[in-house]
Amino acid sequence: MVPLLRYGRFNGRSGSEGVIYGLWFMVYRMKRNRNIFLLLIGILLLLSCNEEKAVKNTKSEIKRPNIVLIMADDQGWGDLSISGNTNLSTPNIDALAKNGVSFENFYVQPVCSPTRAELLTGRSAAKIGVYSTSEGGERFNLGETTLAQIFKKAGYRTAAYGKWHSGMQPPYHPNSRGFDDYYGFASGHWGNYFSPMLEHNGEIVKGKGFLVDDLTDHGINFIEKNKEQPFFLYLPYNTPHSPMQVPDEFWNRFKDKELDSLYHGTETEDLNFTKAALAMVENIDYNVGRLTHSLKELDLEENTIVIYLSDNGPNGWRWNGGMKGKKGSTNEGGVRTPFFIQWKNALKAGKKYRTSQVLLIFCQPLSNWRTLLIPAKKNLMEKI
Repeated sequence: MVPLLRYGRFNGRSGSEGVIYGLWFMVYRMKRNRNIFLLLIGILLLLSCNEEKAVKNTKSEIKRPNIVLIMADDQGWGDLSISGNTNLSTPNIDALAKNGVSFENFYVQPVCSPTRAELLTGRSAAKIGVYSTSEGGERFNLGETTLAQIFKKAGYRTAAYGKWHSGMQPPYHPNSRGFDDYYGFASGHWGNYFSPMLEHNGEIVKGKGFLVDDLTDHGINFIEKNKEQPFFLYLPYNTPHSPMQVPDEFWNRFKDKELDSLYHGTETEDLNFTKAALAMVENIDYNVGRLTHSLKELDLEENTIVIYLSDNGPNGWRWNGGMKGKKGSTNEGGVRTPFFIQWKNALKAGKKYRTSQVLLIFCQPLSNWRTLLIPAKKNLMEKI
């Protein structure tokens, strides 16, 4: 527990800035732990706690913030123009960092399923039954409390659209883990990204167009439908994971382009693979822009927290800021990811935190947060 974090105060700073400084301090003190889930809960609830105090003082109603959580698949830290990669342009993702806060040295797990399990449950993947990315090893144990269940219990509408990779059938399915609506594929790999066979709440359906565009369409529709109530939208995109398929509009920008930023190591870079991956990231950026534009149009931007990260390092040898390793490696290049949080007019725009940040942080057991949380089935501080 960090008592100084109560009511969003830390080291003389109050409000949102106090929360961020407090979170930085927690991470610094607990940097051997790994958990995104608790970071998100901490940010939201420390701010909610601060807002609750303001309500008592002013007797004014403050809405609970919406959450949009976007996670790319196999995108490296270096696959963004804000990271210094001159090969591509990602203005919409970059804007999340410029308009919000960025954690410059943020680390996840080296492969998909462990990161997703920790993101969803707030617990170390190794302690909740995740030991692989297939054959049942991707499923976290039953009885774990998920982020979606917490928000749903608090009255939020919940949805997940994209790659699940934490169990394909009930009781491991997204609909069994707290999500009201699910659309996408529940396995860890999909063989076709253009109008593929997918599922919607367990029913087989046919996708419409390029998959990331389709997932974003569902996300925007969910936001529009639930604009009058708090919502939690989880968008685990499936790219730039293979197969290296991307709409011609984006591929044509790269197919004949000479790349300036190249992989620094002795391993051979597959330039066509790199170009396809970067084209896929530019498509993600296009869709992030569509989402943020919708939030503005619906007058939800100031009451919505938008979070962006990737699940592990890049899926090929390509420019990644000179770091060693890629996906599957515990070297920095395999586990460092972008991590941006935008909450307009609540978090200081452009703020950067350069101290190493890892996944498992928290200041109090979940059961102590009465404004939003339900009692967790595990004592998280004891079990992580």
